[in-house]
Amino acid sequence: MLQPILSESDLKRLQSYLGNAQHIVVTCHVSPDGDALGSLLAFTHFLKRKGKKVTPIVPNLFPDFLKWLPGADEVRIYDRNEAELDPLIAGADLFVWTDFNEPSRMDKLERPVMSHPAPKLMFDHHLHPVDDCVLTVSRQEMCSTCEILFRVLLQWDGIENISTEEAACLYTGMMTDTGGFTYNSTRSEIYESIGLLLSRGIDKDRIYRNIFYAYSADRFRLMGYLLYVKMKVFPQYNAALMTLTREERKRFSNKNGDTEGFVNLPLQISGMRLSVFLREDTEKEAIRVSLRSVDDFPCNRMAAEFFNGGGHLNASGGELQCSMDEAVATVQEAIKKYAPLLKGKK
Repeated sequence: MLQPILSESDLKRLQSYLGNAQHIVVTCHVSPDGDALGSLLAFTHFLKRKGKKVTPIVPNLFPDFLKWLPGADEVRIYDRNEAELDPLIAGADLFVWTDFNEPSRMDKLERPVMSHPAPKLMFDHHLHPVDDCVLTVSRQEMCSTCEILFRVLLQWDGIENISTEEAACLYTGMMTDTGGFTYNSTRSEIYESIGLLLSRGIDKDRIYRNIFYAYSADRFRLMGYLLYVKMKVFPQYNAALMTLTREERKRFSNKNGDTEGFVNLPLQISGMRLSVFLREDTEKEAIRVSLRSVDDFPCNRMAAEFFNGGGHLNASGGELQCSMDEAVATVQEAIKKYAPLLKGKK
């Protein structure tokens, strides 16, 4: 039996903030993934069901394989429509943050949101949430923000009132943030939640195909190239590294979201504990860093120490302002620093 995750007083506070709001802006972190967009859209559907005026805004483009999500065509992209969206943001009387723990994760959207006096609500599962919101619902032990949000909606409204659209978005976030329930997904409550979401009429098999079986032939050619040509394995450290430049992305007609999941591939090699993926950003001079690990290797510690980032124990990210060669050197330094843990020693 799933237990309430909000105290009675916090639930009443949440209901009061949402009840008094006339125009709500819901947003998520830059470079939205399945959990970010899933939680944003699920909450948007919920608020519209409650009769609210809602504007869902994301900082930049989200991957093509998420465009099928119910309501995705109504999401506004801030970095392409700043002049048009700034007045809408200025007219909001409440902001809802989903799947991020600090304002900087909104990128350019941080400026208009944080300069606005309207109250902010946070729903998130990352470590160390900031204290900028009037109500923060943060549960680091949960697999995703969508799991948190499902538990909140369940407590508020009961399973019988959660729509199929809301359920599909919530399931998508839970599934993608656990790699199809292959990591960070051993708690029994996750599967109780899935069972309840299935009762709302979602087709989990179709959702899986929409996410993982919707890529182009060019994407598979790029994957083969990365594994055969670009992957460097450090067997003495149980670690692997892949890199991708702008020129290579162009050569393979790389579309938004095509590299999703590539960082996980080297972990299929026996004994691998860490995989790092470096790729040149297509919109600014920066190297984006993704880290994945297995067992107890702390990706988040390495990301914070070497890559200006953070995240979860087994899935983290960051960013470097340097050349690709310098980024590779930084990864090698990080791997050597963490050698005892990579070799399984405490």
